[in-house]
Amino acid sequence: MAHSSHAIKDIRKTKKRLARNKYVKSTVEALINKSRKAIGTKTEDAEKLVKEAIKKLDKAAQKGILKKNTVSRKKSRLMLRLNALKKS
Repeated sequence: MAHSSHAIKDIRKTKKRLARNKYVKSTVEALINKSRKAIGTKTEDAEKLVKEAIKKLDKAAQKGILKKNTVSRKKSRLMLRLNALKKS
């Protein structure tokens, strides 16, 4: 247990940040999964879902929730799948 008032405040801040980061990460992963499903089933809104996922990924990287290289890798893989869908 923390003894000083600033240590107690740090614990409160950590809990808030953890909750926010967890929400953002789960939202991003859900969007990525929706995009992959849409690409797999070849639906018309696949491109729209991919663009939305990329936007959320960029925002998460900007806020420091996800690392820049992780975001780049995820975006790249989504775009590869989308482009393969467009070619076929």
